[in-house]
Amino acid sequence: MKTNLRKASMLLTGLMVGSKLFAQTPDSISTKNYVQPFSGGGAFRTWSIGINGGVLTPYTIFGTNGKQDFTTPQAEFGYGGYIKKQILPSFGLQADFLAGKVKGKDAQPNGTGLSSFQTKMQWSAALSGNLTLANINWRHQKGAIQPYVTFGGGVINYKPVLTNTAGASANFKANDESIREFFIPVGAGLKFNLGSGVNLDMGYSVNFVASDNFDGYNFGGGSDKFSYGHIGLEFALGRSSKPQMATHNPVSSMRTEYLLQDKQTRDQLQMQIDAEKAANAKLRSDLDATNANLAKFTVDSDGDGVADFYDKCPNTPAGQKVDGAGCPLAKPEVKVYVTEEDKRVVKDAIKNLEFDLGKATIRAKSFPSLDRVAKLLTDKNFSLKLAGHTDNTGSDALNLRLSKDRAEAIKAYLVSQGANASRIEATGYGESQPISSNKTAAGRQENRRVEFTLY
Repeated sequence: MKTNLRKASMLLTGLMVGSKLFAQTPDSISTKNYVQPFSGGGAFRTWSIGINGGVLTPYTIFGTNGKQDFTTPQAEFGYGGYIKKQILPSFGLQADFLAGKVKGKDAQPNGTGLSSFQTKMQWSAALSGNLTLANINWRHQKGAIQPYVTFGGGVINYKPVLTNTAGASANFKANDESIREFFIPVGAGLKFNLGSGVNLDMGYSVNFVASDNFDGYNFGGGSDKFSYGHIGLEFALGRSSKPQMATHNPVSSMRTEYLLQDKQTRDQLQMQIDAEKAANAKLRSDLDATNANLAKFTVDSDGDGVADFYDKCPNTPAGQKVDGAGCPLAKPEVKVYVTEEDKRVVKDAIKNLEFDLGKATIRAKSFPSLDRVAKLLTDKNFSLKLAGHTDNTGSDALNLRLSKDRAEAIKAYLVSQGANASRIEATGYGESQPISSNKTAAGRQENRRVEFTLY
């Protein structure tokens, strides 16, 4: 139960911190020190060099003066440097160099005749692992301080000189040889970011020598050790446009990546919205133009049954009977009879009638015979029934619509030539009334027709 509560609290904390982290608006994204997440080492500066100077002393934090070979430690100047290769954001390998003097006095136990020692550390070389801590920062793009710890091993070359109570000094080795031994450096410190690729290095290390010869006095059987407190500068190598891996904050790059992708998504969505708006505006413009064109064929201002577009005599009085052109009829209706000549005119129109394939568009070849039918309707005030028919090719709905459209097309043409629209009836029957078999091409040709019934 406690474990679950702990996990829940950590998740809640992460969400709260993340909400603050990503609260920045995409328009104010800073790409300084940005590196795409999960990029390889080539995106960073991974090599650096450091120089430092500080205090060398036989006293360390791991012991008390009273238990040292010489109970009174003294401080001397030391200097060093290193070359480091950062392998991971939090781990690097460095080759260290250290030199200087280590001094102490008051050998124990009393009466040994020794007064002090001075060990000249001619050089030391060690390979250490450097573990950088807290280079992930949730609140800022880049942390200003990086704590670190080091641990390694190497070789130290030194020469102890002992001084007795009488003030005489002698080398630890009679032949004035230096001693070379293995040692283990362990340290910790802080690095302060001063600028792009420049860090202030403040650290402390304890160096464990693999013998009791470092101070030239074997006492107690324990190995000697000494400490080094230093301050120095670290310089990153490589192109200044690349961030230093050890000081880089990957959370900042993840945040920038998120904001960049979010802005890109927002820009793409905005482009899509703008495109849709433009398409809708064009569609509205086209629809308005279409409606305006259709209005020409449907508006009948004087209510005489003839649309204004075809009405050659606008503003006729209400109730006035008009012809197909919208003009008042000059002659009273007279009952007339359909003659054989009239039937021949209609038959000729049917014979010459042609449409575009699968359409209701009348071909120009049909106009002369239809003009004669229109004149016949105008002169004799006949009524006409148009019945459109098709073969069985295509769906029932398509054939019905096509037959109706063709009959209406003939009516519209006759009206445009002066025929009275109120005396023309246009009907479509589709494939429902064949006059021949649809199994042959000739039969289907006969079934594709428009019948004219004059009365």
